[in-house]
Amino acid sequence: MQVYRWQIQMVTSILHRITGVILTLGSLLIAWALLALAAGPEQWGQFAGAARSPLGFLVLFGWSWALAYHLLNGIRHLLQDAGWGYRVESFVTRSWVAVIGSLVLTALLWMVAMMQGGAA
Repeated sequence: MQVYRWQIQMVTSILHRITGVILTLGSLLIAWALLALAAGPEQWGQFAGAARSPLGFLVLFGWSWALAYHLLNGIRHLLQDAGWGYRVESFVTRSWVAVIGSLVLTALLWMVAMMQGGAA
């Protein structure tokens, strides 16, 4: 059972680090969006066109999932730092809650955005 806990810890730790890197790289997209918005309609149109392309959609979807996972897993980690969730069963359950919860949160975010025509 200890090996299983170690494997789960490694997967959640690696995913947390990877999503942190993705969020850092995504900050460049946010900077691009803000600069394009400040530069005027033509530059904003170029950014919007890139964001609405299939690759842009995939990047934005992945970035939003990374944000949701990093947030939920960070909360799980803070709870552990406070002394909660050190039992193997609790750790495994909360790890799955972070994974599944991030997928649900991302789906909800994109459903709301799509219902508002991408204006969310």
